[in-house]
Amino acid sequence: MHSEAADSVFQVRVYYEDTDHGGVVYHANYLRFMERARTEMLREKGYELDVLERDPGILFVVRRAHLDFRAPARFNDLLQIKSAIIHKTPVRMHFQQDIAVKEKHLCSGEVEVVCLEAETFRPHVIPAELLQAFPLSVHP
Repeated sequence: MHSEAADSVFQVRVYYEDTDHGGVVYHANYLRFMERARTEMLREKGYELDVLERDPGILFVVRRAHLDFRAPARFNDLLQIKSAIIHKTPVRMHFQQDIAVKEKHLCSGEVEVVCLEAETFRPHVIPAELLQAFPLSVHP
């Protein structure tokens, strides 16, 4: 993580269904865990994705994701996912996310999400109050 303090911390348990034949978390599932963490980060600030889709009629979609794998997660691990917003514009937010088990770093990622109008899938400005609710993380 770019800074020691995350904007949000989310925990998820690894279930058997998350693992591959080798007994480790399948690589695509790290994206699923990060998605859950971003959703919970919004929820912590009072924003529900289904409500945002209805009013004001917006969606957040992943535009770009970059992952760096360091070590595997295994069945029954309790993962800690730290999320921070490292850059934002009126229509997009860039998240830095890190996954660890206990103190062992497993995977990090940068994910860019964009705001779209729900009906047309065209870019849409993020509502000002939502954008202000998520300050940028302080970096050393």
